Amino acid sequence: MGVSTSSPEKGTGQAGQSGIAVVTVDFPPVNALPVDGWFALADAVRAAGRDPEIRCVVLAAEGRGFNAGVDIKELQRDGAGALIGVNHGCADAFAAVYDCEVPVVAAVQGFCLGGGIGLVGNADAIVASEDATFGLPELDRGALGAATHLARLVPQHLMRALYYTSRTATAAELHAHGSVWRVVPRAELRAAALELAGEIAAKDGQLLRLAKAAINGIDPVDVRHSYRFEQGFTFEANVSGVADRVRGTFGSGKEGA
Repeated sequence: MGVSTSSPEKGTGQAGQSGIAVVTVDFPPVNALPVDGWFALADAVRAAGRDPEIRCVVLAAEGRGFNAGVDIKELQRDGAGALIGVNHGCADAFAAVYDCEVPVVAAVQGFCLGGGIGLVGNADAIVASEDATFGLPELDRGALGAATHLARLVPQHLMRALYYTSRTATAAELHAHGSVWRVVPRAELRAAALELAGEIAAKDGQLLRLAKAAINGIDPVDVRHSYRFEQGFTFEANVSGVADRVRGTFGSGKEGA
């Protein structure tokens, strides 16, 4: 259980080398990450991006779904301390993906909710399984945030409708909007993500790093500032008591937010 980093066998990518690091998240039962998990994920992505031998990072997950957000049970148990911790942890993990020195390909299966949207919204490319769904159930969980990242996946008015209703969008719908590169059967997800990563990793490593920095530099939205702005309203919801009121109706299972 936790976050691990591996490299596919040489020959997975083009030019006879992989140049790929696979960062895998595994927090059973639903990949709802605790505070420490977000920081561990950030550290793993940054370390992979700093490796001069790596030219592309694949962000993947084990289990039923890619990510179910934060560990609501931890928030309910530890209160304000956990809220502050997870706010910083999510911001750190999202920024690590965005600022990774090389391109990041997200391989998404099953549910991608809450903090999962923050991760994939900051990735450079997304490959998804046919059963993948994407959404922000924040209003049902007494939280706010990651609209910044959902807006990178769908048009503005659809983002707002999904956010206000807590509904999800399918991988096929996101593919139609151009934010998902490929949709494949779940059994083919890892191979499809590695295929795209291999095509990217076949490029010159130094030039790829310059390209990543250049593309981030022309981004129309400062995702770090935008997300931290959203988090201020999450904190307000908690201080005012509305977050506890909404979370008090939350089911007994360990879910994401």
